[in-house]
Amino acid sequence: MDNAEEDALQLHGDEEIIEVIDLSDAEQTPDDLAEEFEDVDFADAGNQDPDDEGWETEDEMEAEQDDSELTFSKHTGSVFCVRLDPATNNLAITGAEDDKAYVWSVSDGEVLFECSGHKDSVTCVGFSHDSKLAASGDMSGLIKVWKVETKEEIWSFEVGDLEWLQWHPGAPVLLAGTADGNVWMWKIPSGECKTFQGPNCQATSGKILPDGKRAMVGYEDGTLRLWDLKQGSAVYVIKGHDGHQGALTSMECNKDGSLVLTGSVDGQAKLINTSTGKCGLKLCRQKIHEQDSNSVESVGFCNVLPLIAVAYLDGTLAIYDLSTHSIRHRCKHEVGIVHLQWEESSAVLATCNLGGVVTLWDARSGNMVSEYHGHSAEILDFTLNREASMAVTAGGDHKAKVFCLQRPDR
Repeated sequence: MDNAEEDALQLHGDEEIIEVIDLSDAEQTPDDLAEEFEDVDFADAGNQDPDDEGWETEDEMEAEQDDSELTFSKHTGSVFCVRLDPATNNLAITGAEDDKAYVWSVSDGEVLFECSGHKDSVTCVGFSHDSKLAASGDMSGLIKVWKVETKEEIWSFEVGDLEWLQWHPGAPVLLAGTADGNVWMWKIPSGECKTFQGPNCQATSGKILPDGKRAMVGYEDGTLRLWDLKQGSAVYVIKGHDGHQGALTSMECNKDGSLVLTGSVDGQAKLINTSTGKCGLKLCRQKIHEQDSNSVESVGFCNVLPLIAVAYLDGTLAIYDLSTHSIRHRCKHEVGIVHLQWEESSAVLATCNLGGVVTLWDARSGNMVSEYHGHSAEILDFTLNREASMAVTAGGDHKAKVFCLQRPDR
């Protein structure tokens, strides 16, 4: 590669700055995920007040229509998080401000069991890769794991203030990031443990890569570390020009794990080559005023086209074309976007926002496909099922809802 190719190319659009760096060195060889963890040594190794923010109260935001098929109303506080069981997509787990999590059926709303015993708001939930185990974690750092079949708690552990929680994609292994900068990894249910010590600041975002051997972790100071889960060591520390200038807010990887897309409160999204630890693409919206703050709230890869999506707090959904390193569409929401998710087998993506609405967008045209109303407050999280025929939402109105997503081509 000559000097000209090594130099970053800056493309200036109306609002975006796109910086491109060569990504040709990416490569990855997937392996049997579960077997990789058989010989891992787990020994020691290194409330939002509506008045405060100026948001409308629930009465003022009372929904005029309810497009949902089902409403889950067991929670008595804001519902912060929701996940579907990956094996069948028939069960949801939700965590809320009422210090509770529930595992329940998306077909009829019946509670399978309550994840009781938490001491603070439950902000992290999830099912293991085979749906046999469910995890719930609260803000204070108390993590519990439940056996779904028997509805029994089989393991618990307490760490510092919890930032995120994620199951391994192919083994009964759980990772957690905490406010003191540590990342914890446990075998479940034995509890064998390994820790990964980061900088002295919050580990705000994390993603286990599809090979199951590495995890990318982002921190409050804008740095990232790619961890080797077996060795317990950092493969790369990504900082400076390649890192961010503020806390990481979101992180996703492409299907083979060769690329990780990151978002930050600094208003930038970056594409990281996991083979080299280098930033290959920097995306940022220009500020109109220096004091403007436009955090990236969510990011994601399209599985069927070379497209990525970046969702901003100002309500902009930006669709970028990786093959041309250019912006393809800007899809505008009237309020801030909370989360985005691409459908698994199409170029359609869904967003949820602070207005309590789920919106489907066609990334090829940039057009809105449909909107789904029903929440009387902001949607704080949502997830799509495998077929993208259903969205399950978590709301600030103390409710979780199931929406049936209909499109003419289905």
